[in-house]
Amino acid sequence: MAGVDAQVRILTAGAVDCISEADLRRKLGRGTPLRVKLGIDPTASDIHLGFAVVLRKLRQFQDLGHVAVLIIGDFTAQVGDPSGRSATRPRLDRAQVDAHAETYLEQVRRILDPDPARFEVHRNATWLGSMDMEAVLRLTASTTVARMLERDDFATRYAGGVPISLTEFLYPLLQGQDSVEVRSDVELGGTDQLFNNLMGRTLQEQRGQEPQVVLTTPLLEGLDGRQKMSKSLGNYVGIAEPAGEQFGKLMSLPDACMPRYFQLTTGWHPDRVDEVTAALAAGDLRPVEAKRLLARTVVDLYHGAGAGDSAEAEFDRVFRSHAVPAEVAEHRLDPTEAVDGRIRLAAVLRQAGLVPSNKEGARMIGQGAVRIDGEVATDPEATVVPAEVDGVVIQVGRRRWARIVAPAD
Repeated sequence: MAGVDAQVRILTAGAVDCISEADLRRKLGRGTPLRVKLGIDPTASDIHLGFAVVLRKLRQFQDLGHVAVLIIGDFTAQVGDPSGRSATRPRLDRAQVDAHAETYLEQVRRILDPDPARFEVHRNATWLGSMDMEAVLRLTASTTVARMLERDDFATRYAGGVPISLTEFLYPLLQGQDSVEVRSDVELGGTDQLFNNLMGRTLQEQRGQEPQVVLTTPLLEGLDGRQKMSKSLGNYVGIAEPAGEQFGKLMSLPDACMPRYFQLTTGWHPDRVDEVTAALAAGDLRPVEAKRLLARTVVDLYHGAGAGDSAEAEFDRVFRSHAVPAEVAEHRLDPTEAVDGRIRLAAVLRQAGLVPSNKEGARMIGQGAVRIDGEVATDPEATVVPAEVDGVVIQVGRRRWARIVAPAD
């Protein structure tokens, strides 16, 4: 196991809060593996690079000899935690939570070391689901309403007259109880989880346990370089996306975002990050080459060594040589939209999943952003006979492709 100074440098690199570094040093100084907790509420089906930031930090702990303690919040996901949102997060039913949890675990194993000596998985319904009223009342006596209103999103909503349910007040306490149950030494989370993680320290101390260290990681900007990465905003890179899609998306990243992406998405040692970002700042590494390095690194992380080189070669073949990708998804036309044997080209684009609506399809055609077998389509109102487009490749923008299959007569 590395020395305390070396571990602290690696573990706090890119972190926002460390409460406290003195506690972390003391725990590391014992020379025994720490139990490092991360709670995940499976409220969606995909993990993107923004969420992977905290998972990469957890992997760093594992690589230094510590134990990752992953809490699947199958109980807390049904409670709902707004985490900075302006309204109550909708509660999910058990079936939705279980389905998302399985997908999460499959994707998490792409980042974390699954060795049982370094990886534990717990579902918090195991202990939270069996609490009786006496246990709940004892838990609520651990804090005050005034303390709860110190949490930024609760304080903002209260000041603005936006309702806050008592169930939401319970959420930080339930998350803190998780820390008590697994006896965590460190808890990780995004900056939006700081209050909840500190509650874990409070409950552990009240239960006679040594308080956990709280380490938070920043929220990663999306591909637009402005808002945080989010699937709903379309500015994300999914860790389970195809290698070519990941590479192409990262090549669109604004230059100003690259230092943070190198620090937060690559899993590199801080020395390597410093070396590359210094070369970029000095002009010794051109931005386009830095993006290629970043994209290759990320693709290799999630698809294996060499996948980044292959994705780069395919990217150059398509975008430099303007060739059709080696693999293009096929989409079978639904002929029921045809009128007098013809169907709007905009509807073909929508059916193929290249645009969300006929209106958007017509707009893209009008902008000259649609090619059919390499030829630019220009008429937004164009119609086609299904047989005419059987087997053709349609391109929308720079990265959306589909091969059309017309139904047999």
